[in-house]
Amino acid sequence: MSMPRPSRPLRGITAAVALLALGAAGCSDVSDAVDSAKDGAKKVARQRSVFSLAVGDCYNPNTKGEGEEILVEIVPCTEAHTGQVVADFKIDEGSSYPGDDAITAIADKRCPVEAGKFAPDTWALPKGVSIFYYTPTKESWATGDRAVTCTYNKESGSFTGTLKADANALKPAQSTYLQGSNAVYDALWTNQSEKDTVEEDLPGYKAQAKAVAAALDAHLKGLKGIEGTAVDKLRAQLTKTAEQWKTAANAADVDAFYIAYDPAFTGIDPNKTIAARKELGLATTVPADDAEVWAS
Repeated sequence: MSMPRPSRPLRGITAAVALLALGAAGCSDVSDAVDSAKDGAKKVARQRSVFSLAVGDCYNPNTKGEGEEILVEIVPCTEAHTGQVVADFKIDEGSSYPGDDAITAIADKRCPVEAGKFAPDTWALPKGVSIFYYTPTKESWATGDRAVTCTYNKESGSFTGTLKADANALKPAQSTYLQGSNAVYDALWTNQSEKDTVEEDLPGYKAQAKAVAAALDAHLKGLKGIEGTAVDKLRAQLTKTAEQWKTAANAADVDAFYIAYDPAFTGIDPNKTIAARKELGLATTVPADDAEVWAS
């Protein structure tokens, strides 16, 4: 299995195979050497194959270089760690290896959705935590490996505690809001065209607009049952935004698409939801990756 790559934005990260060697610390203080040896022994004892990772496991990759991950260190979630498994699923693509790009596309679509079930409010995640995933390689595919393991991983530093949300802690209004809001952004990113410009793929961009419009309609239905001044304002704003996405989805040409797309995209700027989130008692700090997207 290869080391996970984040789904948004797409910037790769892999981890090389590491063989741990247990030895003395090489210092004059005997107690320090003993402590070091004990820590090393504990780390070795915690080594597990990436194939044995289960949902909920907290872990530390051994390295972050180029290559493949074979072993990871499983740790209690109460200890500092860099990753936690949030979902897993199997790829059903026949007997032949579908290729790296095809597998990546599948993970890009499925992992954010599955992760949302584990931790519904991405705004409440520790800073710097992003979606990564382990996927089959061509070699592991030949041995029957079809598993994709979705994780939340901190590229730099570590965090403590589980990221799993307590379903009982969320109020009905909070759950409804998060379900609808997450679906809107999932529709946006999972339907992103592979082409950089609308001119290259107008049908693809129109399909994305149609998906976002549908997700917004569903979100608006959920918001109708939630009371609050800020929620009312957000609902009114998103109603206009949904119409703009529909206009983009039905654009006759590239120019018409651009005219509708600009206000449509601006209309789902996460910053516009802060007041409603505060009113609902949800996290109000826009994740860095999202803030970067709408600032550009």
